Amino acid sequence: MEQILIQNAQFYASRHQLRLAERLGFGVHGIIFVAEDNSHVGKTAVKAHRSVEPYLRERGVYERLRSARVSEIIGFNVPQLIRFDDGLCVIEMSIVGRPFVLDFAGAYLDILPEFSEETWAEWEAEKREQFERRWPKVQEVLGVLKELGVHMVDVSPSNVAFPD
Repeated sequence: MEQILIQNAQFYASRHQLRLAERLGFGVHGIIFVAEDNSHVGKTAVKAHRSVEPYLRERGVYERLRSARVSEIIGFNVPQLIRFDDGLCVIEMSIVGRPFVLDFAGAYLDILPEFSEETWAEWEAEKREQFERRWPKVQEVLGVLKELGVHMVDVSPSNVAFPD
């Protein structure tokens, strides 16, 4: 499966005169590469998704954030959507530095997933443990996203990252 993701990212890069460089990350939803344009003017991130549903969720969130002109949320940088390819399930976005909020493949637009109260309680306990004293700030970020209709449930220190 990873080879297909790499091929999709390479095909996307070729279509847009980009050169894939190092891998930025990978996870349950896909793989992300640094891409450089052939004139070496700038670098972007190219994310190839494993499946259509998370791709569509992430693309939808980035489109929502772009239309709302959101580039940061209470001091946390948000990648900017550059372009996408529905056939390849690839999103190209800007690369941002810490602090940042990213990876919206597990987010939901306008509808909060229906989990039991017990599941939500376990989720919050896990997040409190992961973020410790920083959990209230993460809750603020999530609150701003919620005001935009974005319900981010895949929250971790790797996608809501503080400066240090």
